[in-house]
Amino acid sequence: QVQLVESGGGLVQAGVSLRLSCAASGRTFSTYAMGWFRQAPGKEREFVAAISWNGGRRSYADSVKGRFTISRDNAKNTVYLQMNSLKPEDTAVYYCAARASIMLPTTNYDYWGQGTQVTVSS
Repeated sequence: QVQLVESGGGLVQAGVSLRLSCAASGRTFSTYAMGWFRQAPGKEREFVAAISWNGGRRSYADSVKGRFTISRDNAKNTVYLQMNSLKPEDTAVYYCAARASIMLPTTNYDYWGQGTQVTVSS
């Protein structure tokens, strides 16, 4: 089993930047593709970003493209989501997820963190 713990969420004003972190343990982190998802109140969980096992490929939802950056540090067993120019529409619980894949998956992740709240005020 893989354990994932997110951190870095908070309450910020629109236009501010925030960086989320996800620390992994329990398995060999470097073999997993990693993703970020979010769920706003009353809405379904949606894909935000993904990064391949070696960090060579990245994918983003259209709503965050150009503002968010996903990265990873396999030596530290950690994946990051740098969020710039935050908007109220970004308010959600953000989850990191892991999948044993050499591809760049946007679905069928196997392990999930507990989530961290991001609230963006106008």
